[in-house]
Amino acid sequence: MKYKKIICALCSICLIASISGCGINKNKEPIHLTLWHVYGEQVVSPINQLIEEFNNTVGAERGISVTVTSVSNSNKIHEGILAATNNEPGTPDLPDIFNCYPKTISAMQDSDILVDYHDYFTNEELSEYIPEFVEEGTFDDRLLIFPVAKSTELLFINKTLFERFAKDTGASLSELATWEGLYRTSSAYADWTDSLTPDVPNDGKAFLANDYPFHYFQVGVQSFGESFFDGDKFSFSPAYQKVWKPLAESTLKGGVWLGDGYATEALRTGDAIATIASTASVLYYENVVTYDDNTSEEIEIITLPYPHFENGTKMVMQRGTGFCTVKSNPEKEKAACTFIKWLTAPEQNTKFVTSMGYVPVCYDAYDTYLSENIAKLTDPKYKALYQTIQKVNPDFEFIYPPRFDNYLDDETKFIAAIRRLLAEGRNEYIEKTTAGGEPTLILTELTEKYFEKMRRELS
Repeated sequence: MKYKKIICALCSICLIASISGCGINKNKEPIHLTLWHVYGEQVVSPINQLIEEFNNTVGAERGISVTVTSVSNSNKIHEGILAATNNEPGTPDLPDIFNCYPKTISAMQDSDILVDYHDYFTNEELSEYIPEFVEEGTFDDRLLIFPVAKSTELLFINKTLFERFAKDTGASLSELATWEGLYRTSSAYADWTDSLTPDVPNDGKAFLANDYPFHYFQVGVQSFGESFFDGDKFSFSPAYQKVWKPLAESTLKGGVWLGDGYATEALRTGDAIATIASTASVLYYENVVTYDDNTSEEIEIITLPYPHFENGTKMVMQRGTGFCTVKSNPEKEKAACTFIKWLTAPEQNTKFVTSMGYVPVCYDAYDTYLSENIAKLTDPKYKALYQTIQKVNPDFEFIYPPRFDNYLDDETKFIAAIRRLLAEGRNEYIEKTTAGGEPTLILTELTEKYFEKMRRELS
């Protein structure tokens, strides 16, 4: 690790020198770059100040200026890029730089219109970045999407309500480090909340809401050394069964929220007190819970690392778009890469990502600048978030979804099926236990039954 830090520091020095030293564009026409991005709104975007800083410093020295011409979400940019590359009537010209996910590259008729960043970044420079982030943007050995700001998934906890639950039951936050412990706790919470109203049966509340159950299965299965997919089909391997069992059991008992909205909503209403969500969702968490009876109370929200299975590798899904650069001429392409190098240099990148709940993309940001920025944060939620992110980077392997044509369709079908079938199973569990059936036997029976239903429906 010490050696890695030394290498990263040297690379950082070389990178800064390459940005600000040679190749200054004096006595030449200025190079104007246009940018489409997904970071906030046109006027109040967190990237605005950094772009202005670049334009007034390195950009001014090298005769480069960056102008934001569109701020949108990734889906709209995806549609706009495909329309422009297909020469559809009425579409705007392509920008010089734009945000996208890998799905945009896969859907393009001709990705040769994009710059291969290997032409402008040395291997030494690229070694400064988290390798999994670079790998996700690589297509057939061409680096087409450069990591700028990433996100990942964490466990958010309503600490205020958790402490009440823990006082009565002895529950511990340390149990939430593993999926097995998290689901045991979820089931115990459903039982505890049900016991608070003995005159109303089966009204316990869920403990956990998960924004990304599809990722849960992919990461979980892969953490056991197997693949969730067999080609472009679901594998339903033995590892899948290991991942299915604790989730299904807790859901049947009422411990897992089955709503189709975002997990942040479940936390805001008290329908759940723990959520698996993107780091960037910190923007939408509030310090107040409003209950069904319109009463409300202030709460404290904390974050914990993404859970792992007891006998599985620590893995977590990486998320977030990157920058593509459209081919033009060598000077303009180099100018675009100069801007990207500057924005992803440790100091600027840390400043950028901590304003939005994103994750830095280079080693030195974690090693040197993240702690400094955490000390400056005033919002306790953001402090807790980045203290957790510091733990995730060295301990977890970042993975990314596979690339095949039906991936998004498979995701939609899978999520719809699991919510519908487990809701059906939950109702069956209530009916059979209310009728006097033995809960443990019923739980085992229904866990197996709905696994087979999922397998048959999605095979």
